[in-house]
Parts: sequence; structure tokens; C-alpha cells
Amino acid sequence: MSEKITFETEDGDIELYVLEQTTLFGVNYILVTDDEESEDGSFFVLKEEPDSEGDVVSYAEVEDENELKAVIKIFDELLEDIDLEV
Repeated sequence: MSEKITFETEDGDIELYVLEQTTLFGVNYILVTDDEESEDGSFFVLKEEPDSEGDVVSYAEVEDENELKAVIKIFDELLEDIDLEV
């Protein structure tokens, strides 16, 4: 069972399930889904972005295609039973 966390967004709160986490070049990434039970759910790769004081951590969706491919390759190896596609 995955951990469910609530994210505050501009459009309101959303709950996502954390499937896996990894670190690449000192940056933390999490793989989340909106539907833990379905293989058809949407997957998102989020990048940790601490604030300047280091008190608050926020997450942003990875938009750089090369960065996304590198992180997905790691998640794909960590999660053998899930096939991730960009």
C-alpha cells in the first residue's frame, strides 16, 4: 500500500499516492498517481523544491524532457511490476 499525501495547489487540495521516491544528482523526486488501484491512473513525476530558508518543501512536475526520461528510467527499474511511459 502506498502512502497518500495531500498537496495544496492553486485550484485546491488534491490527494495523491506516492509509489516510489529517488534521488538523482542530489535532487529528490517522487512518483505519484491519482489512482492507486488502477493501472490506467495517471502518473506524475514531481521534483522537490525547498524554499530559500529550507523550512518548506514544495513539489513541481518535471517538465524538462531529458530530466523526465532519466528519472522515469530509475523508477522503471525500481518498480518492476509497473511499465512507465513518457
